[in-house]
Amino acid sequence: MKKGIAFILTVLLTSAIILFFYTKHLDSRLNELEHENTLLNAQNRQLQAESTYQIEKVDVKLTGDYNYWASIEELAKTMVDDSEGRFKKTWAIYLANEATQYDLDPFIVYELLKVETGHTFDPELVGPDTIYGNAYGMSQFMKNTAPWIAEMAGLPYEDDLLFDPYYSMQLAIVYLDFLYHKYDNWDEALTAYNRGMTGMENYKAANGSARSQYADQILRRAERYDSIAMVN
Repeated sequence: MKKGIAFILTVLLTSAIILFFYTKHLDSRLNELEHENTLLNAQNRQLQAESTYQIEKVDVKLTGDYNYWASIEELAKTMVDDSEGRFKKTWAIYLANEATQYDLDPFIVYELLKVETGHTFDPELVGPDTIYGNAYGMSQFMKNTAPWIAEMAGLPYEDDLLFDPYYSMQLAIVYLDFLYHKYDNWDEALTAYNRGMTGMENYKAANGSARSQYADQILRRAERYDSIAMVN
């Protein structure tokens, strides 16, 4: 009789242990599935945004008008002077022209590069270690972000290209244009550039606004150049 009771208790205890670990396994798997679902939703939103951007974006066209290039050179000179020569004139002319072609304020892009590089404009800059990896180049793109932006821009991608200042600026301009098309305001666009789109949404939910120190710093500095005639 006692052996029978002991056997039953052993079976019950074993079953309870198995059930306990199985439940823990299910909880762990559910957490994994929830995380995977969150990532898939974020990727889906990104793909939808990319698709919309590709449909809506306007083809850029170069112009040979001498007044246009005189204005571009004036913008470039302002950037070079502000950077005390750290931002090269050839870079500045390229940035001013490309940003203008996308109807972006060149000084927003310039100030973003200034913030991203800590005022150095170092095209070979490698950012600090993070759980997501490092950021590279003048525009500080990570290797998990840059490839799909390059694809969206119709550009080739290799890791080493992130250190090319012209390539880096082109990615930044296309990405900013994409983000501005997506959100239709600079607070969200710039904060998303800095934190990622999901990070921006989380920041906005926590703070009630997407206006971040990062975005505020760039926009406030860019406003200093309002007195300069912008290219239309």
